[in-house]
Amino acid sequence: MVKRTERGWGGHYVYSNRCRFRRNTLIENGKDKIVVSTVGLMEHRNKEGEFETIGYQMYYETRAFQAKLDSNYMDADVTKEISFKSPWSISEFSDNSDNIANDMHETIVEELIQNMEKL
Repeated sequence: MVKRTERGWGGHYVYSNRCRFRRNTLIENGKDKIVVSTVGLMEHRNKEGEFETIGYQMYYETRAFQAKLDSNYMDADVTKEISFKSPWSISEFSDNSDNIANDMHETIVEELIQNMEKL
């Protein structure tokens, strides 16, 4: 049975502290552990009230990684990225972008849970 834990910090991306949207989900199935991380809507460092892209033409992105024990937490091992088929980025933002990013994160978590259950 897959265990799912929601956590309150960015699981990847060096500037996640500047992102207004951060979501981090740990999924575990026995020894297999994956962190799914979504970040987005990064505040511009020099222009208050404006946002910067976090990659090439992206305002939000979701990535998944194998997890490793880091101090007291299972955290993303960013050297071991996990691939998935679902859409993983959003190239524009609107009043509804956080909802879209949340749905994107959920879709990827569900895809990876289904993959883990097959093992």
